[in-house]
Amino acid sequence: MIRFEHRTTDLLVMEKHYLKMGSDKKHLKKKQSSSKRKIIIGIILIALAFSGSFLIYFIMQVTLNTQVPMVVVVSGSMEPTLLKGDLLFLQGKDPSLIKNGTIEGKEGDIIVFNAVGLPGWPNAPADPIVHRVINKKYDNGWFFQTKGDANPLPDDDWVPANRIFGIVIGRIPYIGWVKILLTDSGLLLPLLIIVSALLIISIIWDIVKKEHGIIDKKQGEKELIYNPKAKTKEEVREIEINFTESN
Repeated sequence: MIRFEHRTTDLLVMEKHYLKMGSDKKHLKKKQSSSKRKIIIGIILIALAFSGSFLIYFIMQVTLNTQVPMVVVVSGSMEPTLLKGDLLFLQGKDPSLIKNGTIEGKEGDIIVFNAVGLPGWPNAPADPIVHRVINKKYDNGWFFQTKGDANPLPDDDWVPANRIFGIVIGRIPYIGWVKILLTDSGLLLPLLIIVSALLIISIIWDIVKKEHGIIDKKQGEKELIYNPKAKTKEEVREIEINFTESN
């Protein structure tokens, strides 16, 4: 008599396990793909946040025909027309078309210019100056005499046309105080560094967290597939063949 043992439960259990493994791998792959997309989108959004302001500034430079399309008023020399903290918008203009004015009438264009290095401005501030044109002349190029509306006297030196960034065409009151406070307190650069560092740390943490979750899940799958405790009691079927019997 030959006895064959056929273990059916092992096959069923392993088939069940491998089916589950295939399903989990497919689900895991989908999760990994979704995580990668989220990380890529996050990086793109951060890049846009940093580059967006530069892009807008560049568009304004081209549109308004000036290298400095925006400035903040940092003194009271133009009060009450312009106040400290006002954000000004500038437009480049042909020097010959800049409107002349008088001290009394205050009808001249308000120009923004760089006075650093001019002979009549020995202690010129680093920030652009915002003053009104009260006179102009041509002498191998255009020159402008300026004055702050709140100042009793005109400025000491004439401003050559190549020092002018543009004329004031609009303003937003008070919004420039954010820049003034951050600059005066020395917090502007540290704040930018801190914000950048936090964004980078957030991305790295997100990547590490998701990878750690994936590893844990894979480890759990291995335990599920190869853990012998997961198997049920084996069922043994015996088939007996007696070769001694004859017909």
